[in-house]
Amino acid sequence: MFTGKIRPGRAGRLQLSAISTKALNACRLYGIVDLSYVEKSDAARVAEAMIKGGVDLIQLRGKEQSIDELVDVAADLRELTARSRTPLIVNDHAEVASKVPVEGVHVGQDDDSIEVARRKAARAVVVGKSTHSLEQARAAQREGADYIGFGPIFATPTKPDYQPIGLKDIKQAHLDVNLPIFCIGGIKIDNLKQVIAAGARRVAIVSGLLKASDIAAYAREAKRLLLDLKPHISTINHS
Repeated sequence: MFTGKIRPGRAGRLQLSAISTKALNACRLYGIVDLSYVEKSDAARVAEAMIKGGVDLIQLRGKEQSIDELVDVAADLRELTARSRTPLIVNDHAEVASKVPVEGVHVGQDDDSIEVARRKAARAVVVGKSTHSLEQARAAQREGADYIGFGPIFATPTKPDYQPIGLKDIKQAHLDVNLPIFCIGGIKIDNLKQVIAAGARRVAIVSGLLKASDIAAYAREAKRLLLDLKPHISTINHS
């Protein structure tokens, strides 16, 4: 259980610096450990498989969990992600970042403002914001976001209240916003090429990764497509 004190980073020191702009720009594949799909006891295994598959960023999302529960899970995940230097982001609850040295916080349209999230974290962290239209994307940049999520591109059970925005605005979003943009929402291996062709450079994948029979292999295939590398023989389940 969490002791109530901020956890140390590598070499026993607190890691108070956020991800560099260069490192964030280099990220292509964003994996989300969503506790509505994954048991808390299985979160570390899932995160480890994502890391083995080359996921560049990992987010912990727990809509139904308490702050204390999220702190405990985040602390366990941070031990894994620190070893691989994979940034860990916590969804919604910036208070977690004041207790566990995660690298960032992600907020939605109805959550804390970016300014409030930074204040609650009480240290330097990356803050990303979900956006669902071109105007929201532009507004997030003006508000000071470090990156944005843009979607849902396709229908998704993780965002049942939002109509999918489709592919048409992806290219324009990249013209309007000078931030890393992660397209999200219903993106899977089977439609990833369409998303890339529409102008996406980065994506976040939720259920496609979490429901794959081999998470690491699924991540490797998604990363290959994002980096436009030559395919290799794979037996991954595209479910």
